[in-house]
Amino acid sequence: MTGILSQYMMRTILSSTALVLVVLLALAGLFEFIAELDDTQGDYQTAQAILYTALRLPNLAFEMLPIAALIGSLLGLGALAGNSEIIVMRSAGLSVSEMAGMVAFSGGVMLVLTGLLGEFIGPPLDFYARNMRVEARYQQGDDHTGNETWVKDGSVYLHLERVSPELEFGSLYMYRFEDDKLQSIAVAENSGIDKDDNWILENLRETQFQRDGVQVLQSSRSIESFEVNSDLLGSALAKPLSLSARELLTYIDYLDRNSLDATKYETEFWYRVSRTFTVLIMPILALAFVFGSLRTGGAGGRLMIGVVIGLAYYLASETLANSGQVFNLNPILVTWLPSVTLTAITLFALSRIR
Repeated sequence: MTGILSQYMMRTILSSTALVLVVLLALAGLFEFIAELDDTQGDYQTAQAILYTALRLPNLAFEMLPIAALIGSLLGLGALAGNSEIIVMRSAGLSVSEMAGMVAFSGGVMLVLTGLLGEFIGPPLDFYARNMRVEARYQQGDDHTGNETWVKDGSVYLHLERVSPELEFGSLYMYRFEDDKLQSIAVAENSGIDKDDNWILENLRETQFQRDGVQVLQSSRSIESFEVNSDLLGSALAKPLSLSARELLTYIDYLDRNSLDATKYETEFWYRVSRTFTVLIMPILALAFVFGSLRTGGAGGRLMIGVVIGLAYYLASETLANSGQVFNLNPILVTWLPSVTLTAITLFALSRIR
């Protein structure tokens, strides 16, 4: 019997959450599309803006799932409470902890779906969408279009004038240091990374600074091996939102090994983990509410409570995450604080149910 009730509650919660998520995505997608219409230029017109918005939807869904889970759970469980089905379940001998376990199972299902969405679906589509927009807006037969960037590999600093999607960089400037002293400066007219992650430098001219003078070396083609491969370079150019958790960890490790600031990427990683965990908590929090005054309230009241709590959680999460980067606070602390607070509130609310 418990299994049947658990499946029934799971269907109720998941169906309500899916409906809420569709509504939220429709609104978010509309606002995203309207914002993109102000940036149309070149080949990036209305059709491309629609495609860009559609490709961004999985990442938007990942961001909105905690709020959708709370509102959907409040609506679904509130409907059960309004029909006295929750009371019947209690009368049948189900304890509060058993019912919390049932709704937690629904949260676990959503947690897995959220993790898959945020790891394997959202980031790659977001990365593709941003590249598509840049190419459509600026690449109109211009072979010199690309992103300029700096990368560090141990004691070597590389300045890439242009990074195309094919990992061709145009001119490259290379600065070698030893004991914090500049040892050489090199300039390559063309450069790129081959399929084996070797750096190919063409028409290289290197100026070496020695104790007894300066030596200039020239080479028509030089092959260099750097720690920075195509994957790391792609991570350096992509926004943190466009990176999966695995790519974030890999890039954070690279930044730490090269004594570079990884706060932005650490914050994004832990923010993503805490947001995924919060999806598990939201249905349990909703269960605590339906035992209170919301049992006799209408769907409008439950919806309002869900929106207020969801917005408070979202604003607190965003504010703390951004403030943590500004004031150099511990990324784990600032990203987990809203989730831990929400968990404490949930446990306290459940403990007051008789």
